[in-house]
Amino acid sequence: MQRYFLNEPYEAKAEFTVTGENFHHIAHVMRMSPGQKIYLVFDEQIAILAEILRVSADEVVVVERKKEVAEKELPIQVTIACGYPKGDKLDWIVQKGTELGAQEFIGFPAKTSVVKWDHKKINKKKQRLEKIAVEAAEQSHRQLAPKILLLESKQALIECFTMYDYVIVAYEESAKAGERSRFATLLAQMVSGQRVLLIFGPEGGLAKEEIQVFQEHQAELCGLGPRILRTETAPLYALSAISYQFELV
Repeated sequence: MQRYFLNEPYEAKAEFTVTGENFHHIAHVMRMSPGQKIYLVFDEQIAILAEILRVSADEVVVVERKKEVAEKELPIQVTIACGYPKGDKLDWIVQKGTELGAQEFIGFPAKTSVVKWDHKKINKKKQRLEKIAVEAAEQSHRQLAPKILLLESKQALIECFTMYDYVIVAYEESAKAGERSRFATLLAQMVSGQRVLLIFGPEGGLAKEEIQVFQEHQAELCGLGPRILRTETAPLYALSAISYQFELV
């Protein structure tokens, strides 16, 4: 069943009106008609099952049938921070990371990042990634669409550390040294409702001076098993491990 994010607070009322891109998708892409049902997702993770009453030239009018009660979100709030990678790898990370439950994605310029984005490029890329996140959230039946934050400096990332209960850096040198249990230990300590920031380097990894600065600001270094993962694979591995720890065990 199709799902649409409205980016507005929920307010109980007799009828709801859907316009803009969501209207276009319902009326012209899906060619839906009165009697068919869709999900509408509001702020604060409130989703309703709605039935279409009528379709006009520029809006779809629906009525609420019931609220969605199934819990779709990870019990902990996970933010994925990635040093800007090459090509469309960040698109992939956002799409698949959304499917796996991440609540926010942060991009930052790491020392080994090859790509250099100016303010104009960042704004354009942010719009693209937000669209990818919404589409992936709809496809995976999420109750929220992840936020996208693209930074112009590493310092801006460090200033975010105080917002989180845990700041974890995936560091390949830890994996090479045989450290395999720290990530599992930290996951076992976490409780529902906490906020976690996971930091990953670009293709060239994180520089030693970056690691040192992160540690000076109380970040934890962790390996992600005995194999060295690509920059676009590591965040998905971590999210899968978190899902297993909190949703399947």
